[in-house]
Amino acid sequence: MFNPFKTVQARSRKQMRKATTTALGQMAGAMLPKPTKAKTRPKFPLKGAGQALSRANVQPKVSVKPAAKAKPPTATARSRVPIPRGATFRSLTHDGPFGSLDYKLYLPATATRAERALPLLVMLHGCGQTPDDFATGTGMNALADELGLIVVYPAQNRQAQQNRCWNWYRRGDQSRVTGEPALLADLTRIVLSTTPADPARVYVAGLSAGASMALILAAAYPDIFAAVGAHSGLSVGSAHDASTAMIAMKHGAPGSRSPAPMPTINFHGENDKVVHVRNGRYVAARAADAYPALVSTARKGRIPDGHPFVRQSHRKGTGKSFTEFWTIAETGHAWSGGSPAGRFTDPAGPDASREMLRFMLQHRTTLKQRKAAARVSAT
Repeated sequence: MFNPFKTVQARSRKQMRKATTTALGQMAGAMLPKPTKAKTRPKFPLKGAGQALSRANVQPKVSVKPAAKAKPPTATARSRVPIPRGATFRSLTHDGPFGSLDYKLYLPATATRAERALPLLVMLHGCGQTPDDFATGTGMNALADELGLIVVYPAQNRQAQQNRCWNWYRRGDQSRVTGEPALLADLTRIVLSTTPADPARVYVAGLSAGASMALILAAAYPDIFAAVGAHSGLSVGSAHDASTAMIAMKHGAPGSRSPAPMPTINFHGENDKVVHVRNGRYVAARAADAYPALVSTARKGRIPDGHPFVRQSHRKGTGKSFTEFWTIAETGHAWSGGSPAGRFTDPAGPDASREMLRFMLQHRTTLKQRKAAARVSAT
């Protein structure tokens, strides 16, 4: 049958495809701001790092294959941090039912001579970053040596996302047993089974797109993760495609209610022009909603010769906090307290890496809790 609107409809579909492609490019470009030189912070003694973890006498037998050798992208190449004697920082590849993923695995020197299994932290980089750059900027490997934990840095590839952003805004990558959450969860299980890692103390953290995916991963797999750390990210369900992602990043979006309580620590710069600080407030509100009986407290502070901050906490009495939201004045889209040797860091802010570990290491899961969470999540 003749369709008099055929030409107009074809033109409309073409314009919609072009608009979607443009939105994807704008979103990725927005999450890749030009790094700015932040003023360096003098070294001060750091307190409240918590007790060092006990060590485990377990010989790890990694069955995954080494990653193919390749030159690091020049856009994110940075000076390498020396690896202490006895520690390893290996490039590996995970192949599983949900796809393939390169990653870096950091084992502190204490991993082979400890008395107990060690905590495991999954670190998800931001757009335009690599595991090496993210490890350098956050200084997480040095803290892993100090506190005794294993760190895994999954690497997003350009085939999955041109600018190496995690696809937190796509419907197919926002739930359990599908897409990138399933791939990252499968990688985490493999690392648990091939290293001296403690299944009761598994955590995930990330920056920007990595923070948004970390929140999705923790919400989808409460049977794996005991706590989550987010820096400059967006709430779960705040976007479902590239267009809504741009809107959420610019104006903020509340996202979805948390399906279950999840200890959450969240950092956001008040001057963030890439992901509006309103998103950080939404992340904090969603996390606190799951703990209605907790008492809220706020503390103001300032880093010597650095930025002022406000820390809001929800806790039981004077006990450990279950949610924390740190807002840092004078900070943009950058990892607070990070090293200037890495991209997207602000050394003049509070040490987000150390504070995240302090918070997360207070939380652990039991075998009973993990089994119950797996049954509920599977329904």
